[in-house]
Amino acid sequence: MSDLTAIANLSILLVEPSDVQQKLIIKSLTQCSVNQIETATTQAQALAMLERYQPDLVISSMYFADGTADSLLQKIRSTASTENQAFMLVSTERNKKYLEQLRQSGVLAILPKPFSAKAITRALKATLDIITEEEVELEHFDVTLLRVLVVDDSRFARKHIIRVLAGMGIPAPVEAENGKEAIEYLNEQSFDLIVTDYNMPEMDGKELTETVRRSNSYSHIPILMVSSEANETHLANIAQAGVDAICDKPFEPATVKNLLFKIMS
Repeated sequence: MSDLTAIANLSILLVEPSDVQQKLIIKSLTQCSVNQIETATTQAQALAMLERYQPDLVISSMYFADGTADSLLQKIRSTASTENQAFMLVSTERNKKYLEQLRQSGVLAILPKPFSAKAITRALKATLDIITEEEVELEHFDVTLLRVLVVDDSRFARKHIIRVLAGMGIPAPVEAENGKEAIEYLNEQSFDLIVTDYNMPEMDGKELTETVRRSNSYSHIPILMVSSEANETHLANIAQAGVDAICDKPFEPATVKNLLFKIMS
C-alpha cells in the first residue's frame, strides 16, 4: 500500500472550538485525501468520543472552553485504553513553557497556524510510521536483539519513545528517570544504545553523556539525544559532550529510523 493510500485511510478526531478553523483544517486534510474526520469542540466531548472509538490521530487546538491541549493530553495519557493515542497540536502558541509539557507528553507534531500542505503531510506520514510496524534493518545488528536504555524523567515521553522503537522491531528497553539512575543500570548490565532526554533532574543528558564517554566500561555505546532545545549554541554544546546524534522533540519515527541506521551501522 502506498503512503498516499494509507494516509487516505487514516481516521482523525479534530478537537477545535472554532468553526472557521475547523473548516480550514478539514479542507487541508481533504486535500491530502483524508475523509474520515470526526470533530469535537470541547475537551469533555473529545474524551467522550475517545471512549467510544480510537482514531488513528487526534489533531487538537491549544485552548478550549473547558481546558487546554495539555490537560486533554494528560487525561488521554493517563487512561489505559488511550495512553498510546497519536496526538498532534495545531496552534499559534509560541510560549515555550506551554509547548514544553506537550513535547514531554509525546506529541507527534506541533504545527503552527496556518500550516503548509507539506507540514500536514509530514505529520500524517509520522502517524503512519507510529501505527504501522516496520522492522528497521541495520547492517551489523539484529534489531530484535538490541539492548536499549531509554532515559527521560517524563513517563509519558518514555512511553512514546518506546512505542516508536517497538514499531521498528526493537524489544522493550530498560527505563531510567534520569542520568544518575541510568549510570546505575549501565554498571549492572550491557546495552547497545542509549536514548536520552536532555533536561532531567539529578543528572541531565549532557552530564550523562560526559560520564558515559569517560568510562572504560561503556564509553563505546552510541547515544541518541532527544531535545526540545532550539538554541544552536546549546545544541552545539550537547554535541560536543559526545552524543552520536540529536533528535528533536517531538520524536518523529522516520527521523529516528534514519538516525538509528546512521549511528548503529
